[in-house]
Amino acid sequence: MKRIVLCLAALAAFSGLAGSTEEAQAGDPYAVTQVWNHNFAQTRAWHGNYYYAPYGQPTALVVPPTAHLRQTYSWGVSQNTNHPIYHQYGRSASTPGAAAPGRFQPTPNWPSHTDQFGVYYVRGPW
Repeated sequence: MKRIVLCLAALAAFSGLAGSTEEAQAGDPYAVTQVWNHNFAQTRAWHGNYYYAPYGQPTALVVPPTAHLRQTYSWGVSQNTNHPIYHQYGRSASTPGAAAPGRFQPTPNWPSHTDQFGVYYVRGPW
């Protein structure tokens, strides 16, 4: 008798799980991540201290808007890190102006970090 009751209870539990049509969703209902990204991008430049040698200016590498992290590599132990991509340009972005000469540093002869190449990630608008 106990076996029958246990089998019926297990069957009822599994049928209740199988009948559920609700799907699990991961998301940010209050858009907190977008607010953080927007606030960070409003107070900081999209580029670093180095320029891309062929152009003489910092260069934006456009990535899809779903990209949120970038990987940086450095010469040394445990200096490879992930950083968020904060900046995203809009569809009505204007043509970038030229920066003042001498403001940025060239890539060193022996670069020790990927940030020293003058190419910086910016998310696209589409």
